[in-house]
Amino acid sequence: MPETSGSTGRTPETHVIDFRAAEQLLAARDPRGAVKLLDEVIAAHPENTAARLLRARAFFAAAQLRPAELEFTIVLEREPDNAFAHFALARTYERQGRAGQAKRHFRLAAALDPNPQYLKAARFDA
Repeated sequence: MPETSGSTGRTPETHVIDFRAAEQLLAARDPRGAVKLLDEVIAAHPENTAARLLRARAFFAAAQLRPAELEFTIVLEREPDNAFAHFALARTYERQGRAGQAKRHFRLAAALDPNPQYLKAARFDA
């Protein structure tokens, strides 16, 4: 088996495999394992928004709220119309006790996508 250190010897195919494995780890409630795999993917492909969104979700699941916030923010800089990223950033702010910022992003998520979960969180009637 070839020796690999860091990104040396890694291929785009290997990064896809790592991304898919990270999805599985997150689904299996191992967010820290997912983050570890995604760190290499993002180091090799910093422009990959899907990997950043998955890493943000993993940080959130691991209760690493500041890194989650930073990743969700990067995703939204690249995709300002990503309703899920707005919703997830709002949840992150909510868990940090930052209700005003959370409300803004809940409302942006609901405005972009009338998903019932987003609409409920937006509390437009309040």
